[in-house]
Amino acid sequence: MSEQRSVAIWRDGAAVIVPADQPVVTAFDLGLGRGDGVFESVAVVAGRTPHLAAHLTRLTRSAALLGLPAPGDQAWMEMVAAVLADWPAALEGVCRLFLTRGLGDGTPPTALALLAPVPADTLRQRAEGISVVTLGLGVPADFRAGAPWLLGGAKTLSYAVNMAAQRHAHDLGADDVVFTSLEGRLLEGPTSTVVWAAGGTLHTPPVESGILPGTTQARLFAQAEDDGWSTSVTPGTVGDLHAADAVWLLSGVRGVAVVHTVDGVRRGEGGLSRRVRELLAR
Repeated sequence: MSEQRSVAIWRDGAAVIVPADQPVVTAFDLGLGRGDGVFESVAVVAGRTPHLAAHLTRLTRSAALLGLPAPGDQAWMEMVAAVLADWPAALEGVCRLFLTRGLGDGTPPTALALLAPVPADTLRQRAEGISVVTLGLGVPADFRAGAPWLLGGAKTLSYAVNMAAQRHAHDLGADDVVFTSLEGRLLEGPTSTVVWAAGGTLHTPPVESGILPGTTQARLFAQAEDDGWSTSVTPGTVGDLHAADAVWLLSGVRGVAVVHTVDGVRRGEGGLSRRVRELLAR
């Protein structure tokens, strides 16, 4: 993997490039000490961020759910432009935008843009597909909608549970996870949205269950509707994944990862993945 990396911080009303090996936050930053912040991961293709706007909209929503002051879209766009300035067009990247509460007590938030190459394993999963295990998240599907303190639907820095779930999946010999509710309803992946095809329709779980609204899933469903492929928000189960014509995990950087195994059971994709990728490429 290339060692090329780029970092920008919002400082005194301007985007400032910082050497990638230079510290940019203090040990007392509440994003570090408490995970009190939000983030987005934006795909960089051919030196551009074609879907940045959707991620900024979601970042603003996440910040509002945490009551975080945000620097505004223009600031983020300037930071993204700064890290992209010398980025090789041929190198696919992931630009991560971080916003933390900083030191708190009315001090300015910390806003960062980090750019690095897409990890090799992410590219492999995109090309070869993935195996997943289903794991319970421990909450009823309808609980988080009425519990704003649980930050359902916010992309927060508190990803320790998500990463632990992925490590557990790796220990079981799988690549990734699909979370389920206490009732056994489908939720989301630790870093992705679940989509499945059945009965000539694309399905995804409802965001009212407290899952993160997927930017890639929203784009796919919009393109599918325009293409005559019906879509549905469906409170599905693991049984629906086993019975589906195809299952995918969608995310902004990995893109479309076809699920070839669910809980140790191999499954096909009915030749539908090509159409999904073509729709997202438009």
